[in-house]
Amino acid sequence: MKAFDENIVMRHCLGLARQGAGKVNPNPMVGCVIIQNGKIIGEGFHRKFGGPHAEILALKQAGNKTKGAVLYVSLEPCAHFGKTPPCTEAIIQSGISQVVISSKDPNPLVSGKGIRRLRRAGIQVKVGLLQKEAEHLNEKFFKFMKTGLPFVGIKLAQTLDGRIADVSGKSKWITSTKAREEVHRLRSDYDAVLVGANTVLQDNPELTVRLMKGNNPVRIVVDGHLSLPTTRKIFNTSAAPTWILTSAKAVKANIRKVQKLISQGVRVLPVSFAYYLNAESILHILAAEGVSSLLIEGGAYTVDKFVNRFLADKLYLFAAPKIIGDGLNGFNFKTPRFLSKPMNLMMEKVSLVGEDVLIEAKFIHE
Repeated sequence: MKAFDENIVMRHCLGLARQGAGKVNPNPMVGCVIIQNGKIIGEGFHRKFGGPHAEILALKQAGNKTKGAVLYVSLEPCAHFGKTPPCTEAIIQSGISQVVISSKDPNPLVSGKGIRRLRRAGIQVKVGLLQKEAEHLNEKFFKFMKTGLPFVGIKLAQTLDGRIADVSGKSKWITSTKAREEVHRLRSDYDAVLVGANTVLQDNPELTVRLMKGNNPVRIVVDGHLSLPTTRKIFNTSAAPTWILTSAKAVKANIRKVQKLISQGVRVLPVSFAYYLNAESILHILAAEGVSSLLIEGGAYTVDKFVNRFLADKLYLFAAPKIIGDGLNGFNFKTPRFLSKPMNLMMEKVSLVGEDVLIEAKFIHE
């Protein structure tokens, strides 16, 4: 096939893969297309965690027409037994003659093994078509596999003059309904959503996905002193799981409250002995629990913990067309920065969401 045709086919694979957003995490989104004589004979995408992989669905749709066909897939096919059998074996058995892969899989269980298995079976393999686009699509998965730490997103909703709440502490609602719907979509794209104790105390959020269809993330509260009342909405675990990150010191001093939280279905995880919980320890604890992506929704002190330690990967900044002149700042660093050494970001996307502006930017780590 001609090069431009291959680009079109792989972009179709990536488009298919995106349909798995919010449904397959912590697995990557994957799309697959099978071409025979210039025509699509099968396609598929990974639809849900634990379900059949994209390649298997595409092969099933193609049926017995696959001998000598070309299979395009956005991520390297797996060569190991996980929740499903290895895709490489199904591809080999199908009679596919060529496999075009956008990106290698960074998972050590897969990385390079799928490609080698296919080549050993006599299948021609091409790697790297639209690689950057494929890696960006699964940026959370790639970060977790390469570093062992969760991908960290920061979500802020503010006025044009940078306020996340007015002088009385009121923050509902700065942005429009459309923007709040987009926040719910973002939540469903992450394994977990995290807030500080003060946000739970002031706003009493549910942090669930309600304004659209999607999976609820694990809700995580950082409360080193175990100071929050157990009656906050977030401690109702009937809708979604809740974990509270605290200190061993607070657990020892609040045994009855810990027992109450556990009886409500809340997981209580001591992060350190002292009341102060540093961001690195939080991420290591969450990684050990299998959390590969984390969306931080406030407040300013919690955001500071991660941003100033260069542990944040992406910013989702919702700006409402409002000015209030005073109030709480979204970024309120304990140690202010100077223009000579700012926190630098790379703009990725700017879009209108209802009447608000959404800026998506990537943190540049020093």
